[in-house]
Amino acid sequence: MVMGTEAICATSRRTHPDNSRFPPRAQTIVNVLGYLEATAARMPSKTALIDARGSLTFLELVQGARALGGALAARTQARNEPIAVYLSKSKECATAFAGILYSGNCYAPLDVKLPAARVASILGSLRPALTVTDRKHAAALAEAGYDASRMVFLEDAASAPPAELPARSIDADPAYIIHTSGSTGIPKGVTIAHRSVIDYIEWALGTYGVDDTAVIGSQAPFHFDNSTLDLYLCFAAGATLVLVPEDKYAFPVTLIDYLREQGVTFVFWVPSVLVSVANLDLLGKMELPPLRHILFAGEVMSTRHLNYWRKWFPGALFSNLYGPTEITVDCTYYIVEREFADHEALPIGFPCRNSDILILNEENQQALPGERGELCVRGSSLALGYWNDAEKTAAAFCQNPLQTHYPERIYRTGDVVYANERGEIIFVGRNDGQIKHQGYRIELGEIETAALSLTEIRNACVLYDKEKSRIILIYEADTALDAGFLRQSLGKLLPKYMLPAVSRWMENLPLNANGKIGRKALAERIVEMRTTPAKLQAA
Repeated sequence: MVMGTEAICATSRRTHPDNSRFPPRAQTIVNVLGYLEATAARMPSKTALIDARGSLTFLELVQGARALGGALAARTQARNEPIAVYLSKSKECATAFAGILYSGNCYAPLDVKLPAARVASILGSLRPALTVTDRKHAAALAEAGYDASRMVFLEDAASAPPAELPARSIDADPAYIIHTSGSTGIPKGVTIAHRSVIDYIEWALGTYGVDDTAVIGSQAPFHFDNSTLDLYLCFAAGATLVLVPEDKYAFPVTLIDYLREQGVTFVFWVPSVLVSVANLDLLGKMELPPLRHILFAGEVMSTRHLNYWRKWFPGALFSNLYGPTEITVDCTYYIVEREFADHEALPIGFPCRNSDILILNEENQQALPGERGELCVRGSSLALGYWNDAEKTAAAFCQNPLQTHYPERIYRTGDVVYANERGEIIFVGRNDGQIKHQGYRIELGEIETAALSLTEIRNACVLYDKEKSRIILIYEADTALDAGFLRQSLGKLLPKYMLPAVSRWMENLPLNANGKIGRKALAERIVEMRTTPAKLQAA
């Protein structure tokens, strides 16, 4: 079934009047810096960014970014090449992104909490022209094997001659590269063009009516693509972006207090944060922040917990968004305007403006209404591809099988969905070993690769217990391994959010008729794994 047809669009317009209430603005920019330049000219003294250490006005942000852009241009003649950013989430990190764009290149944020081996893997694949960092993080970057002579320290850039908007910039140029998990153990660098970000932000401005009175409470790390909406709504609308300190999310009481103190009106969070607050029943016990927009994406939202939030914020706009990094954050959305029972699945809704959703069955034909199929996307939101990986790019971004008259790329998400009787798209799950966990898209094969790199492990299978939201490692070894040893060893290879919560030892993993690990048989025993001791008995 092809979503985005006249009938479905009509349903979407009837269900979501916000599209007509806030019509899209004329697209007059070809570089996302155009948003920042226009806003800084209109309200130079307005607060743009707030973090734990202070704030920046829009004018200060532009001045700092231009200075960095000039410093980078003096160091390299690169054009449309990646420049990595190895900084903690901060107003300086956002300044670095803009500065790299002023230099005529694209930015690639790295997670400073990653193990050195993973940072080295990303840098080896990315091959950045330079890396922007600060002296606080220089030693960790060097530990990953990065050449100190190619580091650019943010502290030294203030005195550089300012850069202007890049000459000959077009909207097909890359804006940023976000790295996602790869099944071979090598992260994939998803490369997003300016036009895709512009299209996405224009849609969001029109759909949600965000303006310069908004105060955005940013939760997503800058190496996670959800942050794109936070950052560029700030630039485009003149909204203030509050970079909520990470430790607030570990203590939901202080989180709610902080949102109220900062006057946050808009959040775009992973559902697990909303669920954590709901589980503690905090909203009925505290003075509430002035939230007007509550958006969520990155994993399935529990309808029961959503109903809790709707009870305490009856006047707020709630919206469920969906999309992989490869299509510029989100390609479908659902504004929650009707009641849902706790057990009902929340729709991922309808295509975003200028995105088209195809639901293809196993024969690559249009799925019938109610028939399950793979969600595929076409439109200007599609990534340029995976940086330095033509083979993976060709496999994921392929010809539209429903259109054979000219070249047209679609992105195959690997997600199984169907359209219900209302024309709403319903997410079912993955059709492979990829999962969404804590808001991150993870290839289970990458965890297996890390486990198999340990000499003590002979074979391994990684499963995901969806009910308990936890990753399970089942391994074959001579004897059961200490849980602390496994966590410490894997922690050197994987980020914290990818570490298995449960490990189970088997003397021999079961094999299927093809001699492969019997994943189906192991998956059927997830319930047993919740209660069994460290050793899992063979079937």
